[in-house]
Amino acid sequence: MSLPVGTVVRLLGKQRTVGCLGNIYESIENLNDYYYMKSAATKSKYANLYWCKNHPNYNGGTAYVANHPTAACPSCGHYFMKSNDVVFVNPTNKGVPDSGEEGFIKGAATFMIMDDLVVRTMYTNSIITLLDKFNIKDVNDLEEKTIGVGVNEAVELLRASMQSKTVLTDVFLGGKKKSSEV
Repeated sequence: MSLPVGTVVRLLGKQRTVGCLGNIYESIENLNDYYYMKSAATKSKYANLYWCKNHPNYNGGTAYVANHPTAACPSCGHYFMKSNDVVFVNPTNKGVPDSGEEGFIKGAATFMIMDDLVVRTMYTNSIITLLDKFNIKDVNDLEEKTIGVGVNEAVELLRASMQSKTVLTDVFLGGKKKSSEV
């Protein structure tokens, strides 16, 4: 069984989402269209693709493709094989200048991911609001932490996002709470 996380969150709805996993999807839906291509990100349907080895479409004929390995070819009845040859690429127009768009981001944009996985665009006023929210009067009280996210960390983030409202603290700071939260 293979479902993108966005599809799971959309199917369950906000009321039935455990932890803060739904915050990612909801906050991306609420981002300004100026910076983000929401329709591509929130409605992504990419999955593993399977094809019929007897109908690979090398000569311009019909190619049969499915998103599940137990699908059978309607033409010959053989089960489909996983395709390792399919590569999704961003469309490009020759002669059109590069727009600077990369993935789901339009141009140069910076985002903040909050402890509860809410995604926000990073403006000067949003940083000031955040400092005020946590009652930080002196920026010297802040500590910068650089993290690396590999497969293990991604799995741990997914697990924590289904159990906790303080995902980043739990995963990267070992559950350390700020003195104001104790």
